Amino acid sequence: MITIEEFAKIELKIGKVLEAKRVEGSNKLIVMRVNTGEERQLVAGIAKVYSPEELIGKSIVVVTNLQPAKLMGVESQGMLLAASDSEGRPVILIPERPMKEGSRVK
Repeated sequence: MITIEEFAKIELKIGKVLEAKRVEGSNKLIVMRVNTGEERQLVAGIAKVYSPEELIGKSIVVVTNLQPAKLMGVESQGMLLAASDSEGRPVILIPERPMKEGSRVK
């Protein structure tokens, strides 16, 4: 269990996918340029379920205060939120209504 203070440290924001493409040499990674109030690059293991083309323009929920990590040599500056369906496939969490990029998720 974590405290509400610990949870409050996690910065969740609405981001809009501006660009997306597959990571060369990977069958599951997609690299995206996302506007979360500032532009950042995210890498996500969603390519078996989502094509880059269908991600462009989509609003997503992003953890924006994670330490950057490299996946197959490509830096990721955050993490998108997704659930797993009954077959273990990722399903991206999206806002119910249009939201401004950078809006804080609470």
